[in-house]
Amino acid sequence: MEDNSSPPFKIILGSSSFARRKILAEMGYEFTIMTAGIDEKAIRKEKPEELVVALAEAKAEAILQRLPLGDYVSEAEPTLLITADQVVVYEGIIREKPSDETEARQFIKGYSGGCAATVGSVFVTNLKTGFRKGEWDRAEIHFHEIPEEVIKKLIEERTVLNVAGALVIEHPLIRPYVKEVVGTTDSVMGLPKALTQKLIKEAL
Repeated sequence: MEDNSSPPFKIILGSSSFARRKILAEMGYEFTIMTAGIDEKAIRKEKPEELVVALAEAKAEAILQRLPLGDYVSEAEPTLLITADQVVVYEGIIREKPSDETEARQFIKGYSGGCAATVGSVFVTNLKTGFRKGEWDRAEIHFHEIPEEVIKKLIEERTVLNVAGALVIEHPLIRPYVKEVVGTTDSVMGLPKALTQKLIKEAL
C-alpha cells in the first residue's frame, strides 16, 4: 500500500474490533493491536458526529498514557496510532452496544423494513510528530423485513451484543435482508477505508 516516496511507518490499531482488523489488513497494512479500555458512557455529546470523534480521541489518549512516547519520537520511522468509534442512529436516537438481549432484539426489530444510519470516526495520531486529527463518516442502511427466526438466531449467536446498535450487515444471516447501503460497507463495519487512508496521508 505504501508508495515509495513516503518513509515507511508502523501502525498501532487501538481497537479490539475484528471487523476493523480485517479492514485494515485488507488495505494492505501490518499493525499491532492495543485496546483503550475506557468508560465510553462517561463521554456524552448531543450530536453523533461529535460523540464518535470525542470517543476515538479519548481512546487515543488512554493508549498514549501507556506508551513510552520518548521511544517513538526518537525512532527513525513514525508510528501511527489509529483509533475509531461508531454509533448507530435510528429515528434520530443514538444507539451504542445493546445492554442485553432484550434491547438487541428491540433494536433489530426496529430495523426490519426500515432504515438506520451508522456514524463512525477515525482518529490518527503520529507518535513521532504529535500530529493528531479525527474525522467522521456516515452511511445509511435500508432493510427488507427481517424474519423473527433470523432475529432469534442472531441473538442466540451473541455477536450482535458486542456491536453498536446490534447492527452487523456483513453477517450471513442478515445480508439477504439488506436492501441498500448508501455509503460504503467498510464504513458501516466501523473503519471507512477512504477516510482512514486520507488521515494516514495527512499524518505523515
